[in-house]
This record gives sequence, structure tokens and C-alpha cells, in this order.
Amino acid sequence: MKAITVALDAMGGDFGPRVTVPAVVQALSHFPELKVILVGDQPMITSELSRLGYALEDQSINNRLTISHSERVISNSEKPSLALRNSAGTSMRIAIDAVADGDADACLSGGNTGALMALSRFRLKLLPGIERPALVTALPTALGNKTWLLDLGANVSVDADTLFQFAVMGGALAEVHLDRPPRVAILNIGEEEIKGNDLVKRCAEMLSQTKSVNFSGYIEGNQLLHDAADVVVCDGFVGNVCLKATEGVAHLFIGKLKEHMTTSNLKGWIARKLFSGLIEEIKQLNPDQYNGASLLGLRGIVIKSHGSADVAAIINAIGEAVHEVKQQVPSRISDRLEAVLLERHY
Repeated sequence: MKAITVALDAMGGDFGPRVTVPAVVQALSHFPELKVILVGDQPMITSELSRLGYALEDQSINNRLTISHSERVISNSEKPSLALRNSAGTSMRIAIDAVADGDADACLSGGNTGALMALSRFRLKLLPGIERPALVTALPTALGNKTWLLDLGANVSVDADTLFQFAVMGGALAEVHLDRPPRVAILNIGEEEIKGNDLVKRCAEMLSQTKSVNFSGYIEGNQLLHDAADVVVCDGFVGNVCLKATEGVAHLFIGKLKEHMTTSNLKGWIARKLFSGLIEEIKQLNPDQYNGASLLGLRGIVIKSHGSADVAAIINAIGEAVHEVKQQVPSRISDRLEAVLLERHY
């Protein structure tokens, strides 16, 4: 079994090593092929390992976990341009450098999204034919499947060519999960061809003329979670709003259900009787189950975790990194884009 090394920014996110270190320790037991480079403040990381009952000398982790010390952390409020200029010695930069230098197969961070995109683009470079990277994640659907949504905020405004590239990249990622050609749709204010602005109309025209992309047309926001498409493309402003809105509704629903099920009154008894058998299905609505947004279009694999992710959510993000390394996602995207461009040329 070939080892897969993930460089993890241990300081990124709201909780730092208090969450990232326990997540890594558990992930090592979940993924036997996994090795991790924990990048961050070494005293804090070793202290957290000791609290968990581990030391780097332990046989259970000594060959699979290393610490790369960093002196500084990029704050969530730091502008990407400033972070790029002053990134030397930060945990995020060292983790990305590990991928660029060939010491790691993938990078994972829950830190500043803009800085992560800027640094990744600077160090890893874009794939040929890609103008901008895009953030993509999976959303649960009513039928128990997934829909991949992009862009999630890496690009607030785009042109039709860039949106077309997002569709190609999202399709390549979805296909490694589905093992079939994914249905690709554009998020719009209606399903009719006359609806939408010039951006989506032009992109729809390009996709409809590309045989190697299984374009299924427009979908509306209320269809996102109803298995209407496997891949949904939009600009980063729209995508980020959609993602946050769906996550907010999911957390509201799950929180209210838990609140009623844990009360000792008649309402709580009825809720437990009605929904106790559906708990596992309801858990699938939790956004933490889908933590780990991929930054597509780069020559390496970079995964963005929620800043507020808990241990389970970070383990899921690590799992996404492992899967993408196994499936060689950047190479698949490059091959797909080359085929699409060749088709369009002729």
C-alpha cells in the first residue's frame, strides 16, 4: 500500500491544535496509508499529543506523524495580498510548500480562505488552460446522493469562459466519486432558456455545444438538494451565499430536533417516538459530514476545512484529501480539460 502524506496546517481554524491534533490521531487509525505532517507551534502540538496520551516516540504514530514547527500564523482577518507578502514561516505557507516541494501529496487548512487560495496559486501554479482556481464541496441530496457546488467564494465575479472551466473541473471531480459521467447544470433564477443574465446564457451555450460534458441545463436554488444535478456551477458570490444558507437551515433543523427530543415533556416524548428511527438519516444533513472543500485548478491538491470544524469534520476533510490523491484529481482535470479544448477547437 502506497503511503499518502497530508501536510496539515495545525494552527488554522478557530480551535487550532485542540481540534486538529485529536483529528489527526484518529485519522491515522481510519486511514492505514496515511502519513501526516503537522505544521504549527511544536510545543502546543506536543502538549496536545501528551494530553491524548501520545508521544512522538510511540510506535503507534512515530513512523506516520511528524511535526514541522512554524513561528507564525496567518490571521483570518489578514488580506490575501498582505498574507502573500508576509507568508514566510507561517503554518499555512509551510504546509503548502510541502506539497510544492514534493514532501506531501496534499495540503489541508482551516485558515484564511483568501490567503490559502493566493498562496496555493503562487506556489503550486494553475493547470494549463485554467484561469482561476475554484472552491467546490459536496452537498447531501434528498435521495442520499451528493451534488458538487462550485465556486464557493474563491472568485466573486467571473466571465463565461471561467464558469465553463468550473463546469469541466467540477465534472472531473464528481466523476471520480460517481464512476459515471456526471450531470452538469448551471444555477439560475429559472429553468427556462430565456432566464438569467448574459453570463449564464453564454456559459450554457458553450456547455451545450461540448459533447464531452453531460450538460443538463439550468436548475433553481430550491433544486440544489433534490438530486437534480451532480454538479452545479455559479460564481463565487452566489455559491457562497447558497452554501451558507443551506448550512444554516441544516443546523437550524438539527438543533431544533435535538432540542425537542431531549425535553422531558409530552412534546419530547412524541419527537422521540416519531424520529428516533430516523436519527442516522438526519445526521447525514449535518454539514460537518461534508467538510473539506477542494481548491480545483491547481497542480497540487489543496483542501479547505471549515474554520469552525470539529474533530469529526476535520477527519472527513482528511478523508477527502486521501481520496483525491488516490484518484489523482489534478491529472484527471488536466486530461479532461485538454479533451474539451481539443473538441472545441475542432
